[in-house]
Amino acid sequence: MKMIFVSSPYAGDVEKNIEFSKQACHYVIITGNAFFCPHLLYPQVLDDVNPEERSLGMKMAKQLLSACDELWVFGDRISHGMFEEIEYARQHNIPLKRIISMDMLQEETVLCMEMH
Repeated sequence: MKMIFVSSPYAGDVEKNIEFSKQACHYVIITGNAFFCPHLLYPQVLDDVNPEERSLGMKMAKQLLSACDELWVFGDRISHGMFEEIEYARQHNIPLKRIISMDMLQEETVLCMEMH
């Protein structure tokens, strides 16, 4: 089982993006992997609008990204935070394995569930 760092949009339509992130995490699980998704955790205790707290959250996320086997990118756009995560992964030779749009994620999830 690999530890997958889930990178997907958070800002903007936060409610919609949180639901999408949950779907992405579910997909990681049904593919036989574990996940870490910082934007489902850190906004619970840090204020994403506060620049200092956001910076702290990004710093902690990158530290945990270092411990992950792969970075999987989900979504139809790359946010500023996602770009930082992708660049960090590239600089530290962490494999970037998936880029999955919202529509593709739903199709992939159905296929994986049918296989299991």
